[in-house]
Amino acid sequence: MGEFVDRASIIVKSGRGGQGSASFRREKFVPRGGPDGGDGGRGGHVYLIADPNLNTLLPFRYDQEFAADAGGNGGTRNRTGKQGKDLYVRVPPGTQIHTAIDGVEYTVDLERPGQRLLAARGGRGGLGNVHFATSTRQVPRIAELGEPGEELHLELELKLLADVGLVGFPNAGKSTLISVISAARPKIADYPFTTLQPNLGVVDVHDQRFVVADIPGIIEGAHRGVGLGFDFLRHVERTRLLLHIVDAAGVDGRDPLEDYERINTELRLYHAPLAERPQLVVLNKLDLPEAQANLPRVQAALAAAGVPDEVIFAVSAATHTGLEPLLTQVVAQLRELPAPQRDLVEKHEPALTWGVPEVDPEQYAVEREGEGWRVRGVKIERLISMTNFAQPEALDRIQRVLEATGISNALLRAGVADGDMVYIGDAELQWSHTETYG
Repeated sequence: MGEFVDRASIIVKSGRGGQGSASFRREKFVPRGGPDGGDGGRGGHVYLIADPNLNTLLPFRYDQEFAADAGGNGGTRNRTGKQGKDLYVRVPPGTQIHTAIDGVEYTVDLERPGQRLLAARGGRGGLGNVHFATSTRQVPRIAELGEPGEELHLELELKLLADVGLVGFPNAGKSTLISVISAARPKIADYPFTTLQPNLGVVDVHDQRFVVADIPGIIEGAHRGVGLGFDFLRHVERTRLLLHIVDAAGVDGRDPLEDYERINTELRLYHAPLAERPQLVVLNKLDLPEAQANLPRVQAALAAAGVPDEVIFAVSAATHTGLEPLLTQVVAQLRELPAPQRDLVEKHEPALTWGVPEVDPEQYAVEREGEGWRVRGVKIERLISMTNFAQPEALDRIQRVLEATGISNALLRAGVADGDMVYIGDAELQWSHTETYG
């Protein structure tokens, strides 16, 4: 298993739409050919997709920017530009994606393999001049630019998808246990913090299969980020069952009962429901004389604390002693606990989106900005972003739209005067009662 990385920051950019064409027919024996400029193609979308073959965010340590292709420009003879190729950014299942849009925080969770998030939409292609021909304007020399793509800063956070989480202090024997019950091969040695990254293993018991995560050991104060802190606790949030591994031998001079209480305290302080999650208490290292000497005292104390006998197991991961009853109980517990929906997503299922509230594109607002005026609105700002101000007819079109939408009257009611600057998107326009100048 490669280096484990469970947080990353990336930037995604969708493709700009292609430019519309302002061309005219040039055919033999047709001296006054009409407009035939085609539309630009849509820019490429950016998707994030949960790939079951990934289990770390390590690739994003080296690649942080992802951009989809722009759409192709429209051509003559009403030819539409090529659509920009969509970009798929692959992340491990269990990745949460966070971003802010217009000051509002959004989170999307890609739990299921194949699940997709439409993170950034490609820009619309610009209209060609065939769309601007009218009975009074038969030779339109105007076409739209492509709509700019979206750019978003995304925070990625991986929370492992495991049915069972192994929790306990460093050197309690979690790595040994997962190496024995599954094909996982974590590094094992006799010192604290052997495991610096979670290890996933698949366990088969009595024709039942479950995923277990050996999660890095914690220390007191982990809920505040001390030690491995959040890097540990984040990954137990999704598990259905916890195996609380206790070093019954106390080989580091620790007291098994104190360790048991401290781990539960850290779980409760980090996220209270974690302390209520079903637990099996695994008293490990039964092969050592110290564990056998401690066992009666520890079992009695747990019973006095209300821990049922049927969830306490004395084992030796090193010699495999007591593992069969433990695993049988794990399977029985998992059957009773609700399983999350993690089946492979069907290809026809729609992609998730950010859930941004619908905004009426016809709405607009006029407000004072410095010595000028700011016009805000989805439709008018999109129009400005797609306007080619180098074309003579562009300003005439903007003037007509401002009048038709009522924005001109709204500016007049607000007090706009000749010579005032009007800001729409990135454009600065000078107001006149008769026309607007770029």
